[in-house]
Amino acid sequence: MSENDKDQPSRASRRALQDTLLDALHAMRSMEEIKELETASDQEPKDSDGLIDRLTNLTGSAIRFGVRATDTSMRVGRALINSQDQLRAMLTAGQSLKDIREVAGLTLSEMSEALDLRDKSVLEAIEDGTSTLSFELILRLAALIARNDPIPFIMRTTRNYNPEVWQILNDWGVGRLPLQFEREREFINIFRRHDDARNLSDEGFQKVLEFTRQSFEMSLHFVEEQEKQVAELKATYAENLSDPAAETTKLGKKPPGTRGSKPSAK
Repeated sequence: MSENDKDQPSRASRRALQDTLLDALHAMRSMEEIKELETASDQEPKDSDGLIDRLTNLTGSAIRFGVRATDTSMRVGRALINSQDQLRAMLTAGQSLKDIREVAGLTLSEMSEALDLRDKSVLEAIEDGTSTLSFELILRLAALIARNDPIPFIMRTTRNYNPEVWQILNDWGVGRLPLQFEREREFINIFRRHDDARNLSDEGFQKVLEFTRQSFEMSLHFVEEQEKQVAELKATYAENLSDPAAETTKLGKKPPGTRGSKPSAK
């Protein structure tokens, strides 16, 4: 047997083994490609679901932010309304305090010194309506400029600068502050409209003050009596309207001119 005949089976065996290995490699490559395609198909809906979830979370976050912003704006709005009301009350009280100080003839420095304040800037801010009064300072002011009648001044100032304390006092029945404030302001304006009163001597001013006090007390007495009589007449009229027969029974006689009445004996 020649050498060529011996090499032919070995060559055929090597070629068959090579073909088998190539087929196995192709099969493994095909399996890897199939797995990649399956993995990609599984990831596509997950990615879409993740995008939808992100969009949903973003929308929910925007809604929650909007709710918080709306609630905050409402709170800020209520605070601004309350602060504006408080500011108007402070401006009114500051103007009133300035009027009282000017009528009393005191400067800012003199009143600050009398109130034991370090400088007059505190009092200036109070009169301008940019600063508040503590309850202790309200009591000092009452002792200084309203010592004869401190209660109305304390009530009026407390309502403007200390709403919490005023609420307690209002629960006790102190609710006529605006009316009293307006009346006191009208009295001050009477004096401020007459420049000649500022040029009077001390004796002349005391005479005018005494005459004004007597006139006020006399007119107050007459007006009180008049209002008392009017109230009694209103009460009697209301009682007669509610029960007209009771008035006839109370008088104990029939109205004149009725049928069946006997002539009086002469």
